[in-house]
Amino acid sequence: MMKSPAFSQVVTTSGNGKTIYIGGQNSVNEKGEIIGKGDIAAQTEQVMLNIEKALAAAGATFKDVIKMNIYITQGQDVRKGFEASQKYLGSNENPPIITALFVAGMGNPDFLLEVEAIAFVGE
Repeated sequence: MMKSPAFSQVVTTSGNGKTIYIGGQNSVNEKGEIIGKGDIAAQTEQVMLNIEKALAAAGATFKDVIKMNIYITQGQDVRKGFEASQKYLGSNENPPIITALFVAGMGNPDFLLEVEAIAFVGE
């Protein structure tokens, strides 16, 4: 299988530890405000900040993320979102496996993407 700098093809976990499931995150900040209306890069930044906070609350970091599902509204430039995410994922020696899908829309029409993640922290 080809080696991608952006994602892994296979991830395994073993041994004792905890699995962390992070529900779909969008670009809402702690005040409930939508950040980056109309800007996929700004929304990606906020989504990644939200995931980073959720990971920290569970005692994990982006290096512990093993799987991400990314939902992007049709018509968005996925490259801009990818570039914004590299601040968080770019230094991972073993990046997570990633599934990315284009969708017709989100629950709120101002949201351009939603990301859910799974992390594993070994004991």
